[in-house]
Amino acid sequence: MTRRAVLIASGIYLAASVGLTAWLLPAGREQPPFTFPTPQPKPVWKDGTATPEERTLALRQARVWTSTAVSAADVGANPPDPAGMLSEPLVRCKYLDGPAHGTTTKFDCVLHDGEVVKVKYGHTGEIHAEVAASRLLSALGFGADRMFVIPRVRCYGCVRTPFYTAWAFDYVHARERLMQSVPDDSYTDFEWVAVERRFGGAQIKAAGHEGWAWYELEPVDPSHGATRAERDALRLAAEIIAHWDNKAPNQRIVCLAPEATGPCPNAFAYIQDLGASFGPNKMDLERWKASPIWADAARCTVSMKSFPYNGGTFPDVQISEAGRRLLARQLAAFSDRQMTALFTAARFAEFHAGKEEGADVHAWVQAFRDKVHQIVDRGPCPTSS
Repeated sequence: MTRRAVLIASGIYLAASVGLTAWLLPAGREQPPFTFPTPQPKPVWKDGTATPEERTLALRQARVWTSTAVSAADVGANPPDPAGMLSEPLVRCKYLDGPAHGTTTKFDCVLHDGEVVKVKYGHTGEIHAEVAASRLLSALGFGADRMFVIPRVRCYGCVRTPFYTAWAFDYVHARERLMQSVPDDSYTDFEWVAVERRFGGAQIKAAGHEGWAWYELEPVDPSHGATRAERDALRLAAEIIAHWDNKAPNQRIVCLAPEATGPCPNAFAYIQDLGASFGPNKMDLERWKASPIWADAARCTVSMKSFPYNGGTFPDVQISEAGRRLLARQLAAFSDRQMTALFTAARFAEFHAGKEEGADVHAWVQAFRDKVHQIVDRGPCPTSS
């Protein structure tokens, strides 16, 4: 290689390195107004030593629904925040380094009391879908993580693209070295993000098992936990939002009495990853409208076979009349005003800006109302054969 070629190659490499560094570096410098404490660990039941048998028993006896006053649910506002840490227009937190997981741009961040929250950022439909789906399920009485829409999060120690940076530098085994070089008083702001707080309780894990699959919802323990009707109502709710990405880790089972040493006395099972909702193409109004609730309305069967992964862990199932009635009663109490507030607060219009129907909140409300009618107006479901 000639001297000229070497100089050109070196110049290109230097320019690329400078450009990459500028792209990665945090956007600003500021001394945090408080000291961030040691991150609080996420609680795990029995410190993760639960046996597969204990986990199976907990799922069989788990509740999935709690009676709620649907009409009183404020789905247009963030969840309650007693400590006020997520109530400010500008929320400050400290980046918690770790490998990137999944496909959504996100990172863990430590609040000023040590609580670790998950921040989802960027132009992705998963933010909007998860906010709307979690608030809907919570209003109906099912479990869901608490999703906050925050105008701006200031993340100290964050590079500009923490998710992709972690992914890329993990690939070359250099993530930890990179993050150690980021000054503590540097920060990057992320606008209109979703901040996730977990539902509560201590996650129940066992060797070889994380979460639960939908085919595990049977059999039901008639003496403890959820009834068949409540589990059928949850199945119908999953069908409404098109929860096709239903691999086991996307559902969670928790023990609401973390200190329990024997069998968990009050396990609760819920959907913990709702980002792929309202599609199946994540926030795809046309496909969501075209997906019927019933695979066979005469028999009250539901199916997700037409969705990606051929339905995943969700088997075709006949819904009981008691399950249909339970969800129909909850849905009937959900007003048009709440429907509008739900899609408005989740910023569906902003995500679909420039796309006429997808940006129309009223079109989303009408599609939701049609799905409600499919359940409420169905009439009695036949007895299982």
